[in-house]
Parts: sequence; structure tokens; C-alpha cells
Amino acid sequence: MRRVSLLLSAVVAILFVAPATAQAGTGVPPGLPRVVGAAGDSITRAYDASILTCFLRDCPQYSWSTGTSSSVNSELSRLQRAQPGIAMTASNVAKTGTKMADLSGQLAALPLSVQYVTVLMGANDLCTLTAAAMTAPDAFKASFTKALTDYFARDDDSFVFVSSIPNLKQLYDVLSPVSSARSTWRSFGICQSMLGASLDDGQRQLVVDRETLFNNALRDACATFDRCRWDNLATFSVSFARSDVSTLDYFHPSVAGQAKLAAAAMKAGYWPSL
Repeated sequence: MRRVSLLLSAVVAILFVAPATAQAGTGVPPGLPRVVGAAGDSITRAYDASILTCFLRDCPQYSWSTGTSSSVNSELSRLQRAQPGIAMTASNVAKTGTKMADLSGQLAALPLSVQYVTVLMGANDLCTLTAAAMTAPDAFKASFTKALTDYFARDDDSFVFVSSIPNLKQLYDVLSPVSSARSTWRSFGICQSMLGASLDDGQRQLVVDRETLFNNALRDACATFDRCRWDNLATFSVSFARSDVSTLDYFHPSVAGQAKLAAAAMKAGYWPSL
């Protein structure tokens, strides 16, 4: 009994004497941001979003994060609408074709004035010529963790929203019955680790499993920083219809797809009512 009493005393001492520490990922911005940023890859650059205006090029006006087109209703647009009369600025430093190893450099390129930044990256670490060429999970997590560590050390009051990676298998399931999609994937070598014509279900499952590990890594690393908010698989859970995907490459979100991403991200983020 004496041993039990000592144990209870120790627990009470820890609870009431130990200094309180902030819980990871629970930080809340003091207000709506006026300066926002976006880091990521071609999705955040809205590559191929429209067949009329974005033929094989970036169209950041349609970006789910910092886009200005009313057709998308981006995070930037929602934040601006909630602050009438306030002049907002945005920096989209995402770059088409980049992998997680490039995130640190992108975040370093953001102005120090940025108060809020979105991160959506990882598809290019999965979309390789073969499954064997995908980024190793440990390297992926290490790059992401270092990028956040360096960014928060440089900018001590900015908040970060981290998006999960869109569901590549769902994209394949929706578009693989479309002959023009299969032809485009084959002709341009798009995401062959998942979309390659000769792959079987087991080979595609390798990408599914790696994406799960990547999304888990994003979640776990983000949770170690108080000013980082994970989307809890909101983007991964977006169900894309054929009309939500570009008919230029049958891979990138169309304008409608960008709008879906914006709505899902905002609902999962710091200001879900906007």
C-alpha cells in the first residue's frame, strides 16, 4: 500500500507542479491573415486547369490556395471576402514538378511578412516511372520535418496548413475507363507508377501503400509543431468526378477540381466557416 501511495503522490506532483506546455498543433491564429503564401507543386500552380487558357502551363489564378478567379473561390478569395476593405497580398512559390525535398527552399523564399501558408506536396514523390523509383518514406518525412523546422525557426508567428496528398488510386479508378485518358497517360508518361497501362492491381497497391505512409508522415510531423494544422485527410478524401480533372493531361485538377480542393481545405483548416 505504501508503494501505491508513493506512486499516486508522484502522479499528483507531475500534474500540479510540472509546468504546462502547449499541445502540438493546437495553435490558433490571432485573427485573419492579410499576407498569405502557398508552397507546393503543379496542383497549387493550377497547371493545365483549363484547356482554353492553361494549355501545358501554370494558371495560378485558378489555384485552390491563392487563386483570384471567382470560378474557384480559393482560400485567398474567402479570406479577402471576410475582410472587406483590407488589402491582402499573396505569394505563390509552388513550382511544377517539385518533390518534398524542394519544400524547404520554397518556404525559405516566402516573405517574412507572410502570416499564413498552405502546403500541398507529395504527388511527384509518388508519380515516378516505376514504383521502385518513389521517394523513400524516411526521406520524405525527413525533408518535410526539416522544412517545417527551418521555417518556424525563421518565422516565429506564421501559421501553416498542411494538405494531404490527393488520392491517386481514385483518380485512376475514375478515368481509366476513358480511352483518351489512357492514351494521354501512355503518350506523355504521366504518373506511370500508378497510371501505367501494363500494371496489375498489386503494383498499383504499392503506390497506394506508399501514399498512406506519406500522408501519415505529414500528419505526424505537423503534429509536433503548435502552429501547424493537418487537414485530417480532407484533400485525400475529395472524390473527383471526370469533370474535376483536366482534359489536357487527365491528371491535374480542372477549374472545377481546384474549387473542390479549395472548399475541402478551407473546411479542414483554421477558418472552416469561410
